[in-house]
Amino acid sequence: MINVFKALSPINILKLFIVLIVLRAVYIYNAPLNIPFAFEGTFSRLLITGSHQYPFSVAFNIILAATIVFIQALLLNYIVNHFNLLGKPTLLPALMYITLASLFNPFLLVTPALVCNFLLIWILFKLFSLYKIKDAKSTTYDLGLIAGLGTLIYIPFIYFFLLIFIGLAIFRPLVWREFLTAIIGFLTILFFLVVYYYLNDKLNQFIDIIQPNSTKINSTISINKYNLWVLLPVAIILILCLFKIQQNFFRSYVQVRKSFQLVFIIFIFTLSTFYLKGAFNWNHFIISVVPGAILFSYYFSQASVKWFYESVFLILFAGIVYFQFNTF
Repeated sequence: MINVFKALSPINILKLFIVLIVLRAVYIYNAPLNIPFAFEGTFSRLLITGSHQYPFSVAFNIILAATIVFIQALLLNYIVNHFNLLGKPTLLPALMYITLASLFNPFLLVTPALVCNFLLIWILFKLFSLYKIKDAKSTTYDLGLIAGLGTLIYIPFIYFFLLIFIGLAIFRPLVWREFLTAIIGFLTILFFLVVYYYLNDKLNQFIDIIQPNSTKINSTISINKYNLWVLLPVAIILILCLFKIQQNFFRSYVQVRKSFQLVFIIFIFTLSTFYLKGAFNWNHFIISVVPGAILFSYYFSQASVKWFYESVFLILFAGIVYFQFNTF
């Protein structure tokens, strides 16, 4: 299967869509009767009034999520090919994104974190573009705006505002004006939000929101042991990917090296920011799929032992389908 998607062609995009259907069709039969659909961000729940509990049917929710994932996969694939991160045009980033976005049942539904993946992909594109532009102030301002917008939808997305500075430190010489414009961009969203609350006589609610979060981390995290089994091939591929990146690191172009440094840092950030919400939830880790898909696609594009990498991917693919079919 991997060799099929190493080539970028219209027919392979159709095959990619079939893979998407296979990885999600089983869940329709095992899904709960009612699935809540809500914007979980503190700001957005106050901005958007009305009931958000069950506006769509279960089937429509799953189909909508699949459509979003397919579009995001193609966008991410375009970025990877545009910046030549893998050395040649390929559909592997899209395949990895669709696969990883089907790991757990909560990934198969529309959530604020899934919607924010559009913004994360946008941030990646702009950060990768920093390497070749002379004046980055307009780009960093846009990055601040995107981070602010994502925070309105999903509170943990605020961490990506910090990643803007990390990206600047990796791709650019230290210019204080570029850091300042990113802050101004983020504060622009905050300014309009304050104006909204003021005009609607809700300024007290806004003040309560921006106070430090005192939510404690849930010390008792409940994880289904079967979820850990499906993570086993993921961990194996990730380790192999890191070895392959290390092996080829100094053989790559400077921009490619810097890009993978940033991708790895983003991957660590997305894995470690779940605690901001206080409660452990698998939904959050859909954000990790964006950098994870890039890392995985690098391994499969560089791996040379066909029977091994094909077998590892098939085990991952079969495990996803199996654990969707068996809810235990």
